[in-house]
Amino acid sequence: MTCWYEGPLAAFDTETTGVDVETDRIVSAAVVVQDAPGTRPRVTRWLVNPGVPVPAGATAVHGLTDERLQREGRWPSPVMEEIARVLAEQASRGRPLVVMNAPFDLTLLDRELRRHRASSLDQWFETTPLRVLDPRVLDKHLDRYRKGRRTLTDLCAHYEVVLDGAHDAAADAQAAMDVVRAVGHRFATRLARLSPAELHTLQAVWHAAQARGLQAWFARSGSEEAVDPAWPLRPGLAAAA
Repeated sequence: MTCWYEGPLAAFDTETTGVDVETDRIVSAAVVVQDAPGTRPRVTRWLVNPGVPVPAGATAVHGLTDERLQREGRWPSPVMEEIARVLAEQASRGRPLVVMNAPFDLTLLDRELRRHRASSLDQWFETTPLRVLDPRVLDKHLDRYRKGRRTLTDLCAHYEVVLDGAHDAAADAQAAMDVVRAVGHRFATRLARLSPAELHTLQAVWHAAQARGLQAWFARSGSEEAVDPAWPLRPGLAAAA
């Protein structure tokens, strides 16, 4: 039987106006679907006019300017529904969804749905649950004592995955998928017997433990920064900004 890391996967990534999931906006997104390692991926892309200025710092990261987004981007409302529908379709076909640092991208999408569609991400997965594979959570749990950062760029270097065009949503989604496949192969003795559904449940536990560890480290360092233990989606506020 084919292991999950050798079978069909989908991956999702966004580029945004910033790093606050409650107030920042999606400016581009991509879903990459691949039936098996080495096969040609199918890519769906979205470019969004967020309706708010894009800070220079964000543009420096992903290269998307106000001018281009106003000229080529679509209004957020239909785009957010299209993204949610595509993700729901992948779930209905049994494809696990790879999302690097899932609480960021999925929470941003949830807040955009609330903001523009009076909806939520959970509503799209009431009948078919979302099964998420987060390379950051998996790597941090399976190789917890390794020193160094664990950004997507770092994970690609560690697992010898090519990342062409970092901070392009499609390129990052493909790279995250390749990292997950590499993690699966490297830790096959621990992962092969687990289904994506089982891994989804375990990652929520692993992420919560990782968050507690990071929170304790912040406390020892004198920082008041809070770490949210929720995974893969942070609870919704009464109203998104």
